[in-house]
Amino acid sequence: MKTIFREYDIRGIFEKELNEKSVKLIGYFLGKKVKIVGEYVSIGYDARIHSPKLLEWLTSGFNKAGIKVLNMGLVATPINYFSSYQEFDGITPDASVMITGSHNPPEYNGFKITVDKAPFFGDQIYALGDEILKNQDLNIEDNTNSKIIDVKNRYIDYMVKEFEHLRALEKKIILDCGNGVAGVAIIDIFDKLELKYESMFTQPDGTFPNHHPDPSVEENLIDIKEKLKGDFDLGFAYDGDADRIAVLTKKHNIKGDELAILFSKDMKNPTVIGEVKCSQVMYDEINKIGTAIMYKTGHSNLKVKIKETGADLAAEVSGHIFFNDRYFGYDDALYATFRVLELVKKGMDLDKEIEALPKTYSTEEIKVKTTEQEKFLLIDKVKELLKNPPSDFPKIKNIIDVDGVRVIFKDGWGLVRASNTTPVIVTRFESTDKNNAKLYEEKLNSLIDLAKKEI
Repeated sequence: MKTIFREYDIRGIFEKELNEKSVKLIGYFLGKKVKIVGEYVSIGYDARIHSPKLLEWLTSGFNKAGIKVLNMGLVATPINYFSSYQEFDGITPDASVMITGSHNPPEYNGFKITVDKAPFFGDQIYALGDEILKNQDLNIEDNTNSKIIDVKNRYIDYMVKEFEHLRALEKKIILDCGNGVAGVAIIDIFDKLELKYESMFTQPDGTFPNHHPDPSVEENLIDIKEKLKGDFDLGFAYDGDADRIAVLTKKHNIKGDELAILFSKDMKNPTVIGEVKCSQVMYDEINKIGTAIMYKTGHSNLKVKIKETGADLAAEVSGHIFFNDRYFGYDDALYATFRVLELVKKGMDLDKEIEALPKTYSTEEIKVKTTEQEKFLLIDKVKELLKNPPSDFPKIKNIIDVDGVRVIFKDGWGLVRASNTTPVIVTRFESTDKNNAKLYEEKLNSLIDLAKKEI
């Protein structure tokens, strides 16, 4: 059971790990934490078939702790976050829980938590897990009393008002909702703004019958790319809970760090936070017009950093985009859709901008399997080996260790970091020279192999 308490959220397999006993205990002990700041929690859930059952169990736990539950029903994760900034009959939620398995396989589910508008993560989640493990004999009766709140329509109205200037935009758009929860809101917003569009896989279905809802994987974009061969100008694809986006033109799949560059061009003296996997091009281009900050991977980490720095924007390569400029500082793929359309309306040629960026050769994320116990030990050993690398190792210019280790070479970099959600080491490599990108990959992988032998 301990493995369900992750760095950014709680996540596990329904009934095996997330069962009646464990989920009621999560609700109860999390409720005790919420009670420190207030007495109301807003809960929403995604399209997974077991999400409503988890809502019942979680609600029982919260009620036992004396926390009142505001039930928003089936919503996207950003709509869940949005609830913390709203008032319902004089009540503003003190915390929120989103029941979602995000882009994991259908048997998974989990909880993304905020308390007092801040992510509840890392040591807070691990401490919650320890407390629950010590109190597994506690019996919590069924009590599903809750107050229904309509956050979805308030969110839709907010977006329509915010982007009224996009009304009847002369572009033809294709949407791929992936049978996740994006379709519960994005369609209504598009309709109200009289945008020209077609949508695919709009109906929420937790079995994901058409393709897996992870737009960072190319094979999941086959359908939308096929549509873009026709007369569509732009495509948007979403993950299962709609906090990650893929933006596609006829020519490009624009990654999260590239989107950050495009968005920053429409801001005055922007401060933008990127994660350690972002291209050096992103940092260089943004530093020409503002300030770029490199920070840890993970939606919770970036939300905390954006509040700490007051940055205008944060981005992950995978498509988490966080707007603090004119918005609330959390990752919202639906909101990001309209900010892209805004750029287009203002005359930005997305393809031209992407093609004008310096050319680099980079790998996708490469995952090296290990164990939960060994992954952080491996990173420590790699750091140690980098202090005195082999004689044939490329010359190191700098080492950034904000999250794992990002090794800066003459014309590129290599990253080695432990995933906070799975038992893998994640690597990525980039260079302005194709051969050197391969060399950096080869040499750092050799160092990982050496580290494995020595731990």
